Amino acid sequence: MFHNSSFNPAAVGENNLIQITGQHRIQWVGFPNAGQTTVFSINSPLKLGKSENGIGFRFLNDRAGLFMNRSAQLQYAYKKRIFGGLLSVGADVGFVSIGFHGDSVNVANHVINIGEYHKDMASDPSIPQTSVAGMSMDMSVGVFYSTPRYYGGLSFTHLNHPTVNLDDKSNLDLLGTMYLTGGSSYKLANPLYVLKPSALLKTDFRSLQIDVSTRVEYDNKYWGGLSYRLQDAVVLLAGINLVGGLSVGYSYDLQTSKLITVSSGSHEIVLIYSFAYVLGKRTSKFKSIRIL
Repeated sequence: MFHNSSFNPAAVGENNLIQITGQHRIQWVGFPNAGQTTVFSINSPLKLGKSENGIGFRFLNDRAGLFMNRSAQLQYAYKKRIFGGLLSVGADVGFVSIGFHGDSVNVANHVINIGEYHKDMASDPSIPQTSVAGMSMDMSVGVFYSTPRYYGGLSFTHLNHPTVNLDDKSNLDLLGTMYLTGGSSYKLANPLYVLKPSALLKTDFRSLQIDVSTRVEYDNKYWGGLSYRLQDAVVLLAGINLVGGLSVGYSYDLQTSKLITVSSGSHEIVLIYSFAYVLGKRTSKFKSIRIL
């Protein structure tokens, strides 16, 4: 909800400020070789003549088991005021790199016996014996619409369905993933409190994940709330908007599946720094020499 540009390139330059966001997630603490993900992005609005635009850069570093997934993209969005809101159409292009630590595979004494079928995993030629990696071009597209009261977006990552060749015998086909998101804000009876529900749907058309969240913000400074990830976890959220455009947020996932028996949960933190940059010489006029 705080980092839409991490999965939708059309969301860059959305708040008329330069925004730097760092996000780190530690997945399923206590589970062997569980994943860790870091996402970093910087984006800014851009005026080209009379047209509104957004530009950005996104970097992902993801580890799960013996796999490493890294990607970097340049992002661009064209924006137009319509129906009292801002419509953005965006795309990004960059690369994705997949690595596999084959030298860390432990297949000792792993033998499959099914009837007359006998397979010693240690001699399986499809399992790399060393660390391997490959790279491919990657593209994404998206649309995003926002008003002061609500927002919505639709995006599709891995648009070109990149194939990453790890070595002569192994390759990975990356499935495209669709993201559908939306949210709104409502002032409560006390105008210092604002209710902000949101939702996110993710699918590669083989599996589906839905997050439904709501948070309450107080005096545009403190916020807290709950989220539910279908058939996976209940999430507690909290954060604070500090001075100088700096915000920090934290969430804790408590598993609702059988993973709760082997994991104490997942942790995630996000840091956001927003600021304005004005080009040109700043001039001021004073009517008295005592005011300088």
